[in-house]
Amino acid sequence: MTKLTRHPRSARARKGRHLAAVLGLAVLYGTSMASGNAAEAVDCAPAQARSQAMAPLARGEVAAVQVAKTPKPLPNLSFIGPDGQAMTLADLRGKTVLLNLWATWCVPCRKEMPALDTVQSKLGGPDFQVVAINIDTRNLDKPKAWLTETGIKTLAYYADPAAKVFQELKTVGKAFGMPTTLVIDPKGCELATIAGPAEWASEDAFKLLGAALGK
Repeated sequence: MTKLTRHPRSARARKGRHLAAVLGLAVLYGTSMASGNAAEAVDCAPAQARSQAMAPLARGEVAAVQVAKTPKPLPNLSFIGPDGQAMTLADLRGKTVLLNLWATWCVPCRKEMPALDTVQSKLGGPDFQVVAINIDTRNLDKPKAWLTETGIKTLAYYADPAAKVFQELKTVGKAFGMPTTLVIDPKGCELATIAGPAEWASEDAFKLLGAALGK
């Protein structure tokens, strides 16, 4: 049996091709990250003061809210806005956002929608927005009909019929069940999160959100 030997030059050539392939994959990966919904390079240090102010107020009706000790940027989530056009979380920059994921098949979600409607009616404006994103993937006319029947009038309708928002938040450890709610600062940094419902129209919740607004 003839023993195969490697020519030094061939080995160097193979090594060079391997390195080029690795570099090519790195460039491709970097490009895909840049074009995707990865968290942006945002300075979240200024959000620390707001999260510290919120921490002692996560009690009572909002005791289950987890306030971020070190606020970090969230992925630039994509969803459909009230006008039916695609938008991202970045489109809401400049506002403190109470981001809520809900679905008609989720009983706790439906239960807290009137309270979120109240929060929007009292705090909504240039500095604050409740963004309740519906993630129903079937019967897409049902969520709007349900909101109308329930008397939800202040909340704008946001939707993600592919439910990608939930998956993206789950990937970064911010979504474990429904409903999922996050408090986000004007730069897109996470201030707090909760998996499950809360009494958002309560005095405790308004104090917590007031601290998120820097009041």
